[in-house]
Amino acid sequence: MSNKKVLFKSPPLVALHALTLILALQCVALTAQYFSYQSSIHRALDNVQRRISLDSAFLDVGNKTLNTPVNQLAIYRYMQRLNSTLKQKDFPILVKSIQGVETNSEDFTQYTSEISSRFINAEQDIIVKLRSRTPLSVLTFSWTALFASLVIAPLFVISTKTRKARREFEEVTPPTPRLIINLKDKTISNGIDDKVVTLQNKPLCFYTALVRYCIDFPDNPLPPHKDVPSELLILANKSFGRLIELGHTKRKRPDFNANLDKTLSEIRAALDELFLSYNEEKEKYYPPRAQGEGSRSKQHSYALPPIKEEDIEIIGN
Repeated sequence: MSNKKVLFKSPPLVALHALTLILALQCVALTAQYFSYQSSIHRALDNVQRRISLDSAFLDVGNKTLNTPVNQLAIYRYMQRLNSTLKQKDFPILVKSIQGVETNSEDFTQYTSEISSRFINAEQDIIVKLRSRTPLSVLTFSWTALFASLVIAPLFVISTKTRKARREFEEVTPPTPRLIINLKDKTISNGIDDKVVTLQNKPLCFYTALVRYCIDFPDNPLPPHKDVPSELLILANKSFGRLIELGHTKRKRPDFNANLDKTLSEIRAALDELFLSYNEEKEKYYPPRAQGEGSRSKQHSYALPPIKEEDIEIIGN
């Protein structure tokens, strides 16, 4: 006969446990919603900045060097088209102004948080002001959490005195390494051990941009014998601008097209050191080497293998 003794808890204690569980799961759901909101704002901001930067070559935003004024009508119409696209795609941000030209054709009632962005592209200093939805607009009561609470709550009705079996066959799943890029201290790490590797400004900015580019454009090859794509250069210059803001450098922006082989070699050396015990996991973060014909082979591409947003974390971006 089994010596397991089953005890039924009192109704008030069961109700207390159930209420605590409901509140805890609701807090978890709200926290997840908040971090999802932050992530969506970050991705939307990157996409809008990249779109405006690419369009600025055809958009008359003025040029201090050439002493040309801002074409207010062109910018106003551009913002109307851009905001219309952002609303169709349900982006959590809208553009309020570009180069001081504000739009008054949009309802910003639900977009109360202000975001300012400034970047340099093709000798143009572009200032963009955006509005984003507040976190309160996305924090809602989670019915999934409530349903999960109602399913789990009955388990609190019964307690047992024998719990050894729960610990005897527990299997601990080994953690999976992931790439962590820290712009604040110019290091990369794997999220498992305490090992960190420091990178110089140029390879750090280029690798940060390369990771973001390969996530956004997974099917685009990157042959080393061709110039670095403009989208990748924009991301690299943005990372370098962030280093300037963090106080790491005051030098002018480097030419990310120059000495590409050396830059990739420094990145590979850092990854070899960082993922020394994780060769298999390293492959998704590792810019492939040329096979047989040298680093300038026309068949070669230094684009990363399929990599996803959840595989990386960028601190200080």
